[in-house]
Amino acid sequence: MPDLPEFAMPAFRVVVFLLGVALIAATLLSAIRTFVLPRSARDRITFYIFRISRQVFNFLNHWSTTYEQRDERMALYAPVTLLIMPMVWLMLVLIGYMAMFWAIGAQSLKAAFTVSGSSLLTLGFQTQDGVYATMISFSEATIGLILIALLIAYLPTMYSAFSRRELAVTLLEVRAGSPPSAIELFTRYNRLKRLDKLTELWVQWENVFVDLEESHTSLAALAFFRSPQPHRSWITASGAVLDAAALAASTVDIPRDAQAELTLRAGYIALRRIADFFQIQYIENPEPTDPISISRLEFDIACNTLAEQNVPLKADRDLAWKNFAGWRVNYDTVLLRLCAITMAPYAPWSSDRSLIHWKKYQAQRRAQIWWKRLLRRKARPKMTTADS
Repeated sequence: MPDLPEFAMPAFRVVVFLLGVALIAATLLSAIRTFVLPRSARDRITFYIFRISRQVFNFLNHWSTTYEQRDERMALYAPVTLLIMPMVWLMLVLIGYMAMFWAIGAQSLKAAFTVSGSSLLTLGFQTQDGVYATMISFSEATIGLILIALLIAYLPTMYSAFSRRELAVTLLEVRAGSPPSAIELFTRYNRLKRLDKLTELWVQWENVFVDLEESHTSLAALAFFRSPQPHRSWITASGAVLDAAALAASTVDIPRDAQAELTLRAGYIALRRIADFFQIQYIENPEPTDPISISRLEFDIACNTLAEQNVPLKADRDLAWKNFAGWRVNYDTVLLRLCAITMAPYAPWSSDRSLIHWKKYQAQRRAQIWWKRLLRRKARPKMTTADS
């Protein structure tokens, strides 16, 4: 501890005590925001825990040569980080109470650490004399038990939401193939003569999107829980359903179904709320004519594929493209960026876009580095005979 004049030591102990209280309060608030508060609330401590853990997993993924290897490692990311969180909280509580015990008279930092650890883990092998010290020990033991209980109570809620999500994703594979595709969905429904039954799918996924908005913002770690099968993903499934609804509303020649448009709205609102939590930037009120990641050529190829499978299409292809792009622009950016941060598996018109953008970025970055090196070399003064 710093050498302070004797008259200044009481004031210093008060400051240390208050800092300990502030650290404990911040830790409890972090736990409440993460585990108890039933709404989207970003917390700085939880954010840094997940960020540092993600950097570690990104470093480990440098040695991954295939998507399967990367998926196997990333499957551990959210569970491992969730186990680290209470450890970090307990450590912060221990440090906070350690400061309090020292401030009220512990002989040394080592003694304060021992008393704090004994109280936090309810071991009871070390105590500090005094009524105030005993009260502080009891409060620390209570907080330690509460933090562990919160994690135990949190996991069933999370896995219940995870189970509901994966049920919808698995059912979609039956209808839209693997990886999920809007084109495959219409092909199968047309083959089974069930294009008039699409309303059932729109109703189901409107409910799924509402559930995703609630669960993936209040339980944000769910976004990084990967599906039991490597080729499945909640975000690529969402993209396939949104594209299918957009095609149904713009391109496929079937009676207008307002439920498809309601599902579209529920879907892009849900993805935007999740994107807000992760601070993903997007245009809130895009124009229908704003650019999207799907090109007109890709749209025409998709329409030709549907036509080959005898799926009825609207005659005015230009108007169909305009209407499709007008719907897609509402979720295009958030869909691709959520695919990127969750390392989603390949799926057409969703994760393949983010992968292409990432490769372009890497290529541009390498070109910039090469160009800067070249300019530096040219800027170096050339040695003359006199200099040598």
